[in-house]
Amino acid sequence: MDLTEKQITIPIISFDRNIFKFLEEAVQSHLKSDEVPIRFVITKMDNNEVQCEFAVLSGVEKELSERTNSIFEFNPRKIERTGTFNAVFLVPTGIGAEIGGHAGDATPVARVLAEGCDRLVTHPNVVNASDINEIPDNTLYVEGSAITNLLMGTAALQPVHKNRVLVIIDDHEIEMFANDTVNAVSAARATYGFDCVKVVKLNPPLKMVAEFVKSGRAAGQIYGFDRIRTILEENKGEFDAVALASVVDVDDQYHEDYFHRKGSMINPWGGVEAMLTHAVSMLFAVPTAHSPMLESQKVADFDLGLVEPRLAAEAVSLTFVQCMLKGLHRSPRIITNSQIINEAGLLNVADISCLVIPDKCLGLPTLAALEQGIPVIAVRENGNLMNNNLDTLPWASGQFYHVENYWEAAGVMSAIKSGISPASMRRPLTDTKVEKRQF
Repeated sequence: MDLTEKQITIPIISFDRNIFKFLEEAVQSHLKSDEVPIRFVITKMDNNEVQCEFAVLSGVEKELSERTNSIFEFNPRKIERTGTFNAVFLVPTGIGAEIGGHAGDATPVARVLAEGCDRLVTHPNVVNASDINEIPDNTLYVEGSAITNLLMGTAALQPVHKNRVLVIIDDHEIEMFANDTVNAVSAARATYGFDCVKVVKLNPPLKMVAEFVKSGRAAGQIYGFDRIRTILEENKGEFDAVALASVVDVDDQYHEDYFHRKGSMINPWGGVEAMLTHAVSMLFAVPTAHSPMLESQKVADFDLGLVEPRLAAEAVSLTFVQCMLKGLHRSPRIITNSQIINEAGLLNVADISCLVIPDKCLGLPTLAALEQGIPVIAVRENGNLMNNNLDTLPWASGQFYHVENYWEAAGVMSAIKSGISPASMRRPLTDTKVEKRQF
């Protein structure tokens, strides 16, 4: 089983029909019988066509494919529960986001947004900072595909006290690197009570290759995923979450360029990591995160000097795993059984009050929010590679807010929570609309 990335161009989307059915048919027409899409993004949309990129898992037998829900499955929410205020905060991986495109540098935003919520739902790319993870206490840390399923109405989240975490790492050819990773796990057990089921060394190691695709997004290829699947199936019922640490192959020059270009280069590791965690979460419905291992002693010995602050957490880390261990320690259970996702105590799409995203980002979460009637706040200051004009989508009145920065996003979110129309705080105040009807 392997993971690769594909690109297609489709005619302009018609929102007069089932948008998710339309996208699924377009994607399926470019797949082989043993391929399953696991991640989808619209990179550019104009008046004539839509450019899409999606990750594909190949070598999937028919039985597994039939029991795995499609990423395009959509269940509209029947109500919005307003007893609590719960926001989703996304910064998609691999798109070169100015804020959140590097080592956990969107954490300050997450902490501020969390102050205005009962629950903030976010993903590893936002708060993972190598040896640092300052995730707020009221935040649910889940992998991006679980958030997509939450917004699509096909999954719910169950907060937990702690998880039993299975750790899978490369059996690195440099024993010291593997030992350092195990020591990081032991440190987590000794300091904050991390519950590690066991550490499994994968031999031969997983093959992960980073690459940049047509749009400029970071993605890649993964070979040998079936070995990960075998380990998870053999240990089924013994773990609640999965931590993965493996080498991501990148050109040596990428390391120096990434740190010396002062944050102008897209992080080459994150995209292929997201492909891996999406596949695990989709097939096994468990919280999953990945951290890269050092490739070689040469890379470990690089003298990076003083680096741009957004990259500093990576520059000072040895194993990069502590952030994901802390996140997975209390990551919520992913509930996909349609008969129980509405049970009390679970957070589902009916509980989501708003979605905060970088401007121009258009994937399944944004489309799901559009269809579910969830307010969306798009932040212009968080520049990125995507090329979509979100204003052109058929938003309901008062559903879409374009803001300049995350300070303003926090204000709009607070207004929504308070039951205040954000426009009522701006001047000039528009005239009241009066319509005269004659019969």
